[in-house]
Amino acid sequence: MAKARTAADAKSSEIRINEQKWGKSLMTAGFTLLPNMIFAHQAELGLRPTDLNILMHLLSYWWSPGDLPHPSKRTIATMMGIDPRTVQRRIAALEKRGLIARQSRTGAHRGTQTNIYHFDGLITAATIFAKQHIEEREKKAKANAEKAVKLAKAKPNLVVV
Repeated sequence: MAKARTAADAKSSEIRINEQKWGKSLMTAGFTLLPNMIFAHQAELGLRPTDLNILMHLLSYWWSPGDLPHPSKRTIATMMGIDPRTVQRRIAALEKRGLIARQSRTGAHRGTQTNIYHFDGLITAATIFAKQHIEEREKKAKANAEKAVKLAKAKPNLVVV
């Protein structure tokens, strides 16, 4: 009996494929997942190149669903080589458009800490494009399948020479 493919098997397989593309060292050092629809619809989502870069940095700290990222704006700015105030303004703009949400954190002994970032708005906005993309892909696949059936049923036009 064939063993059912588990999610861990699928993830392991994907990592091996990505290691072939990027190399083991780069993949082992870490990678960030960003759905294609966010790239493909960057303009429709109102994401400037700097916004997309900031999102990539925020997402690089998001390791599991229950552990939302909380890097400092200064950390992001340093990695991008820009002023922390620019990061602050762009994050505020992303929040104003509802793509991300900031949540303040405070510690008993440390006072104010870095914000936690939520991506529900971005996920909702990008999901609309994803559903459209999936629907278009399914329509194409159906049309191709129908075309293949018609071609298979068609009698060849053979002419005796």
